[in-house]
Amino acid sequence: MSIFEDVLLNARSAVDAVGKKAGKVIDVSKLKLAAADLKSEITHKYQILGRVVFEESATNKDYSKNKAELIGKIEELRSELDSVNELIAKASNKKKCASCGTYNPKNSQFCSKCGEKLVSDEEERVLTDDMIDFTEDNFEDDELL
Repeated sequence: MSIFEDVLLNARSAVDAVGKKAGKVIDVSKLKLAAADLKSEITHKYQILGRVVFEESATNKDYSKNKAELIGKIEELRSELDSVNELIAKASNKKKCASCGTYNPKNSQFCSKCGEKLVSDEEERVLTDDMIDFTEDNFEDDELL
């Protein structure tokens, strides 16, 4: 193999690596835009809910059905936002604090917001692997004696 071929091969692998990294950045950017859209929609639903509550109070009419629908939609949107935030955290190499929900760098040992010790991925796998299922289906009556 000539020096030119080596250089060409190294350049191709570098371009592939940069392309993958750029693709990851674009994916994270798209996720962040989706999160911003969801936050905006949630804020809009909260504003509508506020107006409905005000109108209900001012007119003494019952808008319970409307409030329930809006609350359901807000909960749905918040769930979607949580999912998108989880995807952003994974793509950004971050982990979520089990105590307060703040996202921290993957190598952090303690939460930057609440100070709680963060569980590493390896510790989490060990914890979930060691869990015992105590449902009735997994035990015979004579095993309990």
